[in-house]
Amino acid sequence: MGKLEAEVSNTLEERNSKGSLQRKLQSRHLTMMAIGGAIGTGLFVSSGSTISTAGPGGALAAYILVGIMVYFVMNSLGELSAFLPVPGAFDIYASKYIDPALGFALGWNYWYTTAITVPADLVASTLIMKYWFPDSPSILWSALFLGLLLILNVLSVKAYGESEYWFAGIKVISIIVFLVIGVAMIFGIMGGHTVGFSNFTEGDAPFHGGLVSIFSVVLIAGFAFQGTEVIATAAGETENPSKNVPKAIRSIFWRILIFYVLTIFVIGLIIPYTDPNLLKSGVQNVSISPFTLVLQRAGLAFAASVMNAVLLTSVLSAANSAMYASSRMLWALAKEGKAPRIFARLNRRGIPMWALCTTAFIGLASFLASLFGNGSVFIWLVNASALTGFIKWFGIAVSHYRFRKAYVAQGRDLNELPFKAKWYPLGPVITLLFFVVFIFGQTLFYGDQISWAEIIATYIGLPIFLLLWLGYKIIKKTKIVPLMECDFGGKE
Repeated sequence: MGKLEAEVSNTLEERNSKGSLQRKLQSRHLTMMAIGGAIGTGLFVSSGSTISTAGPGGALAAYILVGIMVYFVMNSLGELSAFLPVPGAFDIYASKYIDPALGFALGWNYWYTTAITVPADLVASTLIMKYWFPDSPSILWSALFLGLLLILNVLSVKAYGESEYWFAGIKVISIIVFLVIGVAMIFGIMGGHTVGFSNFTEGDAPFHGGLVSIFSVVLIAGFAFQGTEVIATAAGETENPSKNVPKAIRSIFWRILIFYVLTIFVIGLIIPYTDPNLLKSGVQNVSISPFTLVLQRAGLAFAASVMNAVLLTSVLSAANSAMYASSRMLWALAKEGKAPRIFARLNRRGIPMWALCTTAFIGLASFLASLFGNGSVFIWLVNASALTGFIKWFGIAVSHYRFRKAYVAQGRDLNELPFKAKWYPLGPVITLLFFVVFIFGQTLFYGDQISWAEIIATYIGLPIFLLLWLGYKIIKKTKIVPLMECDFGGKE
């Protein structure tokens, strides 16, 4: 009887794989995917400029504040995705619990955010390779890495999960080694002298520039934390999602927050915020990355080359995660009838090839680096995707708020939820307040040096989002879903 049941199960799985994605990802994959998506150049490179701008204490405060926001976002996402683990989650949650028009706009916003991240990271990888091969053509590295990412995603979802697991693993090991070396330097075990806490009180440290500087660093920190929500996109391809998604949610936030906070703390102790090299930190100059500066002060002459290799895997990991998330969102939109049906097609391995190839095509934008210069194209692409990340968090918070209201209104038992978010409704409310501050507070820091080109590049995602939302609402004549009519069916 057991053999017969196994054969029937295998037959059903094979049949279902032709029309739906396959559940091949495990809890360890989810955790490392979220780490890989969230820990990238924002930590390895840009952390230096945050310390220079706000001082060690200001930078630390900023990352903690954003960490609190991410905590609430991940809790909201955990409750939603554990109850309904489906690809294209942001579109479906908003459509079911708020308004189909908002779901449409959030789905395309998320696709745009992740799709444009692929060429941004490819350009960053080209800048990194220039460290070793300064005279090589940019298009060579863009094409090579784009092909590599495409292969990893074409093989199977498990191949993607394994590649991301090891990519992210390199980051984690590098950060742990860095923290061990940094602590040894602070207490005089390495580097020749005891660093102590003197740099935390140098000049007007620890809070250089006051609240204005802290707020400006909060914006940078917010961009750095983007990527953790890939767990929701991957939930539809995860084994036993009602168990593994909450498990990943519980662990991932604390790991990411600890990595960010401890790293900023160690860098702030070892390198004074007045060090001019912190201002020069950028993808195109890894030799003065704050990580490299610390390792050099520890007497490790090969630090620049090692950090360059780590940064390369970091950028490719982020690009790998973005290509996966983008293709799944496009597939989900097509399944919902909100994108051309061709994108809903899967191959025998359960891979949405048309959606994947379309995302790869967007990656060809990285080839513009050969025409307009690597640094310029990188800035264009990052600015184009930055604000849309916060719109994504806005969608998660509002969807969770409405989900819980409808769940209770329909007389359902909260104890039956696979994962129950803490601090409701405070969590979604705080997230929404942060969203308003992030979106409308940025203009406060342009001052006399206002750049309309920079403002347009930063805010272009907002009118596009509103156009999608209102346009779909007008054409389809959608309405806000009443609480008693919110659909809790389709639970997998």
